[in-house]
Amino acid sequence: MSEEISVEVVYALPHRQETLPVRLKAGATVSLAIEQSGILADFPEIDLASAKVGIFGKQTRLDAVLRDKDRVEIYRPLTADPKEVRKRRAAEGKGAKPVVGEPEG
Repeated sequence: MSEEISVEVVYALPHRQETLPVRLKAGATVSLAIEQSGILADFPEIDLASAKVGIFGKQTRLDAVLRDKDRVEIYRPLTADPKEVRKRRAAEGKGAKPVVGEPEG
């Protein structure tokens, strides 16, 4: 009898997170877990050829071998450049009012 593992496949949208449990044979890959989960049918916008994937927040490849209890994550493309967002926040913060109790200047 072949050993099986249990993993979760996760895809998050701004207002919804889908978590699908999957049982696979030991030695299964990230790609197989995603395909077996059925998530691609529920979210046709996912393009595995270009999507980034990870296991527990650490980016990995589709051919990475999974271990029991792994959490496979499918990442959406960024909608804003994080560096530009930080620059904009920093620029906005320069004109901010001082915190109560702190001296001005």
